[in-house]
Amino acid sequence: MAQSELVVVANRLPVDRVTDKDGNESWRRSPGGLVTALEQVMAGSDAAWVGWPGKADLFMDPFEFDGNLLVPVRLSQDNLEYYYEGFSNGTIWPLYHDVIATPIYRRSWWDSYVRVNKRFADAAASVAAEGGLVWVQDYQLQLVPKMLREIRPDLTIGYFHHIPFPAYGLYAQLPWRSEVIEGLLGADVLGFQRVADAGNFQRSVRRLFRYPTKSNRIEVPTGDGTTRSVVAAPFPISIDAQAFVDLAKKPEIIARSKEIREQLGNPKKILLGVDRLDYTKGIRHRLKAFGEMLEDGTAKVGEVTLVQVASPSRPGVEAYQDLRDEIELTVGRINGDHDTMHHTAIRYLHQGFPREEMVALYLAADVLLITALRDGMNLVAKEYAAVRTDQRGVLVLSEFAGAADELNAALMINPHDIDGMKAAIIQAIEMSPAEQGRRMRSMRRRVLEHDVERWGKRFMTAVEDIRAEQREQ
Repeated sequence: MAQSELVVVANRLPVDRVTDKDGNESWRRSPGGLVTALEQVMAGSDAAWVGWPGKADLFMDPFEFDGNLLVPVRLSQDNLEYYYEGFSNGTIWPLYHDVIATPIYRRSWWDSYVRVNKRFADAAASVAAEGGLVWVQDYQLQLVPKMLREIRPDLTIGYFHHIPFPAYGLYAQLPWRSEVIEGLLGADVLGFQRVADAGNFQRSVRRLFRYPTKSNRIEVPTGDGTTRSVVAAPFPISIDAQAFVDLAKKPEIIARSKEIREQLGNPKKILLGVDRLDYTKGIRHRLKAFGEMLEDGTAKVGEVTLVQVASPSRPGVEAYQDLRDEIELTVGRINGDHDTMHHTAIRYLHQGFPREEMVALYLAADVLLITALRDGMNLVAKEYAAVRTDQRGVLVLSEFAGAADELNAALMINPHDIDGMKAAIIQAIEMSPAEQGRRMRSMRRRVLEHDVERWGKRFMTAVEDIRAEQREQ
């Protein structure tokens, strides 16, 4: 098998299997943010991607796609139930998102998580070139760095944590807290979204292991009386900003944005929410605020419309089924109370849309509402800023989203403060074009300068720096 200088390891391969009208199957690149973020890093390099192909019990040999080697990892239905829906999304996801939902701790889930992480580590070890770089992605694979180091000590290992890392008081609840930290410390460079996340991780290391930390360095014992430096630092992820700018300038997308406004009855103001259907996104809080605005008359149907896009997410997890039911009941109640024959209060769309349609929605929206209760970054906020080449639009942004560290010209809110959220929405609706322009120019400058290419280069520079240090030792 070809040996790759760069190996990306993620839960999913960067492709989806599709069937055409004649029944022929093929692969197409996935539309997700992680795929887009890493596409430029892998382009033009001798790279491989290790991941699950998206279907249970599917055994496949490695194959080439767009010049890169894709290495499928087979997962059984039990693996998906225990490792993915169970430990990853029933234990780690709620725990790392400040226990918004109650984490479930099951030993059978943990056992499956260990076995599956080993499978990913073995697959990466089998395709990495001597002295190569392996870059592990996210919370589903936190044990892979240590496992990989034990198999292939010649490798340089990076890890990027896309979701928040919790404060130690919450993290300490995890029965396998030491094993997970040890797994992560197998990496040479650990990337986090926010300064606070990197700090939370370092505090957990100090509390559990008493390893010395200084600035963004952790000194990890190697077992032979020496220590190994691990970098744990913030590397906030971003978007391919120029691609969004280019789409926003297309005449057909501009025309579609105008058509959307017409289809909504040409309200004075369109509020937009774009989220995965997830309890961390604060959709319930957003609906409560908007419903109260309709009740107290600060928003009127026909003048203000809320468009809520909630793309399907983890339908096999009971908490998500319950959330969908609750949101749809709330939307139905608000619309039943306030709709007119000609206008709808909330246009609710439980589906995903292609990027072109999303850009048209961003251009049509006067206000984007990001009300996350906890979010690693939130790239939707950056996408909205990127496409607003007209320097118009207002971003209402939760202070608990990672994007709040960078887009500080947004109207910041605490989503738990419903009155504060309502006040911010009213401020956004009434904001003058001049103030919109001032705020949007600031946010667009940040997004355009700190794009996904710069994110990848910053992480890779940190990796190369640590490699150079290791060679000198």
